[in-house]
Amino acid sequence: MHWIALQPLPDATGPQDDDGAALVDALAALGWWALQFTPKVAQVEGVVLMEVSASERLFGGSKPLIDKIYRENKPVALVHYARAATSLIAIARLQLSQSAPRKPDELPLTTLLAARSHLPTLTRIGCTTWGQLRALPRGGLVRRFGAGLVDALDRAYGAKPELYPWLELPAVFEARLELTARIDNAPALMFGARRLLAQLHAWLRSGQRGILALELGWELDARRQDAAQGQLVVRTAEPTLDMAHVQRLLAENLARVTLHAPALYLHLRSLETAALPGTTTSLLPDDVRVGDSLHHLLERLSARLGADHVLRAVPCADHRPERMQVWQPASRAASAFATNSIAARAYPARAGGQKDTPKQPKTDAKSDALYPTWLLTHPLKLSVRNNTPQCADDGGPLTLLAGPQRVEAGWWGVSEKDGACALRDYFLARSEQMGLLWVYQERLGGQGRAEGKTSAGADWYLHGLFA
Repeated sequence: MHWIALQPLPDATGPQDDDGAALVDALAALGWWALQFTPKVAQVEGVVLMEVSASERLFGGSKPLIDKIYRENKPVALVHYARAATSLIAIARLQLSQSAPRKPDELPLTTLLAARSHLPTLTRIGCTTWGQLRALPRGGLVRRFGAGLVDALDRAYGAKPELYPWLELPAVFEARLELTARIDNAPALMFGARRLLAQLHAWLRSGQRGILALELGWELDARRQDAAQGQLVVRTAEPTLDMAHVQRLLAENLARVTLHAPALYLHLRSLETAALPGTTTSLLPDDVRVGDSLHHLLERLSARLGADHVLRAVPCADHRPERMQVWQPASRAASAFATNSIAARAYPARAGGQKDTPKQPKTDAKSDALYPTWLLTHPLKLSVRNNTPQCADDGGPLTLLAGPQRVEAGWWGVSEKDGACALRDYFLARSEQMGLLWVYQERLGGQGRAEGKTSAGADWYLHGLFA
């Protein structure tokens, strides 16, 4: 057996990363971090225990595993550590200085957890080390101190197996923080939120996942206001471990929040996560990216200006040109697109009670139609002379170059939102003054148009321009 004991330093509980925020629960974060090396992780008396004998082969032996733990992949908090053949010996060595005796028989009884309540009596009879306690008659020890002390000695020396409730990574992240002072304005909540985000970062790294949606909540002083709670939901376009970006999103959203009473507690909960995509390596040097990515910029602008002020075109499954796309908030459209893309590789994990992100309708990108660069908001009706459409503002007759492209859509419309039924024949036309135009002729009462002929009395409209 090979046990490693880790204990966070009481005066250095911050993570070893760039943001420098202290962890809310350094012991829990350290346990999550240890799960990447072995599934046998336990928490005992403020110490994280790792049994790594079964994992040494996967990492190439004991020395490569130790180097990976202590040098290549540093713990999320500054720690003391010790190694031994049993967990109780590792915990005992963790409490001693480097110059103290390290052999089991020479370890002081103060380092044995089961003997601490009996130390006054054991000291009076001159028993101060593990070896001296082990040399006493077992029957007398059981009658005087109980079977727990003898069982602890047997487990410490490997005579009995060591059984612990093994730590498991929670499926949903939840953490609560009591604020050191009452907070009267929402932007000041970021000081506590940074600590919760540092804890979230440790949880995400342990599961190799990225955050897609999280909820920051606060509890207000109930004596000052009837509404004692508030919450803020933040979503990202793609799974991310970049807590600096999440902090900026939270700060922008909190700047538009008003607290009606002082805040006393903060809590953070993950709503939706997804597996992080694998990274590929290349023999060629990668391009150096400067600044934020596009989706980071869109999310920050949406948080600062409001989601309804930053829009993005989203394609729709409709043959009517004016309804082939709709404008939606950029953050929501990007999040739905990213979620659907991720679903092709791994399904996102959502907290209980969270609804799935609605998927965008699929569209067929292949088409032989030639669409204009600019589409008019409202089609412009054209005059007709001798069954020939005329350009607007007396620009002369139009010459039909290509067509028709027949559109029959919208017959299912039952409300104003669905739009009117469209029965049109689209043509590519040329004007001497305006260049290439996109025009259509209405088909009234189902009357079609023979090839090369137009129906008298049918209205013509200008719908688009080619740049």
